Amino acid sequence: MLTAFSKMDEIVVFPIHPRTRKMISYFRLDDLLENDNVRAIDPVGYLDMLKLEKNAKAILTDSGGLQKEAFWLKVPCITLRDETEWIETVNLGWNRLVGSDVEKILEAVGNLKFGVDVSFENDF
Repeated sequence: MLTAFSKMDEIVVFPIHPRTRKMISYFRLDDLLENDNVRAIDPVGYLDMLKLEKNAKAILTDSGGLQKEAFWLKVPCITLRDETEWIETVNLGWNRLVGSDVEKILEAVGNLKFGVDVSFENDF
């Protein structure tokens, strides 16, 4: 994931949980965060996170909650897992499952149509 972030042409805002930051340091991956396009920030509150999500070109996440929020906010989502509990987000074209494969992540980001309004259908 960090390798993919560091290879992207887009700015990546990455709110990092303290335990995650600790593991990044433990595995000596800090250099992947020291990239011109990666903005590693401290965790933010819920309302600030919603603001980040709403203003994002896309959301890359492994969080089920963020997948659904991206859907409701009409922001394309790339899920860094192989499955999702929110299958409707995939079926409606708002979410793409890519797992942890760097090339699949980069391909998914490259294939997003940033700034293009995608029609929003609600299955409910």
